[in-house]
Amino acid sequence: MTLLQLKYIVKIVECGSMNEASHELYISQPALSSSVKELEKELGIEIFTRSSQGIALTVDGAEFLTYARQVLDQVSLLEERYKNAKPRKQLCTVSTQHYMFAVEAFVEMIGSIRSDEYEFSLRETRTRDIVDSVANMRSDLGILYLSDFNKDVVGKLLRNRHLEFHPLFRASLQVFISRNNPLAAKKVVTMHDLEPYPFLQYEQGEDGSFYFAEEAVWPDYSPKQITVTDRATMLNFIIGLNGYTVCTGIDNGDLNNEKIVTVPLDSDETMLVGWIGNERARLSSAAETYLARLREVVAAHGYTLID
Repeated sequence: MTLLQLKYIVKIVECGSMNEASHELYISQPALSSSVKELEKELGIEIFTRSSQGIALTVDGAEFLTYARQVLDQVSLLEERYKNAKPRKQLCTVSTQHYMFAVEAFVEMIGSIRSDEYEFSLRETRTRDIVDSVANMRSDLGILYLSDFNKDVVGKLLRNRHLEFHPLFRASLQVFISRNNPLAAKKVVTMHDLEPYPFLQYEQGEDGSFYFAEEAVWPDYSPKQITVTDRATMLNFIIGLNGYTVCTGIDNGDLNNEKIVTVPLDSDETMLVGWIGNERARLSSAAETYLARLREVVAAHGYTLID
């Protein structure tokens, strides 16, 4: 086993594919694959499973990755101490549902990092992709919600993938609507009030089950429905088409706040928003910083944090 092989494993996980990793490492894919197989043979474990859909970490591979990263971190400290080498880049990848407060916290985190070099990624993506990314250690952590409706199904999925859910706060349901919408002046709206307007929801791909939806409730009947993939499109449709969506109601105040408002929804349902982490992995210092900033942002918006 060599340090180079450890670097290979980490890079493959970061890239998510053997082909992309080989390009970034400037070696051929056959050579990279051969090196990994030699390491697996030496250790007597299978680090990756290989299929037509690509590669994924095995249980043994996930455990090995944790140790490999710890070894490389120690090597980096030695090099910095004795060779005056640059410290390793600060790394952090977060996958999240489409939450403005998650972006706001990411900005705060980057602003607080004291490092000449860093490499951060924030992915606003589908619920199942968040789970897969954290389970395969392509993301340090993920942000999603549980409700009375989805907690059994999503909770079972998390347990099966060796992921832990850590609650941050509980939010009553709100709707995002245009400031010009006649409902904007109401103190509370019902799903019946919203029936004439287009219902906007985030696309969930092949796993388009209601259990993975970002919207905690849906209209019993909606003659107008639009599915989108990104938050910018969602906001534009709220303004341009007088549509609405159901959410936590947290707005960071600088995204079309003169055109979009939140109004409480008459519902007993709530959203328990939290973060998920891999129980086999230790969070990086940058990820820990992000969580600290996330809690600060949530508290600043007036929500009670769950310890």
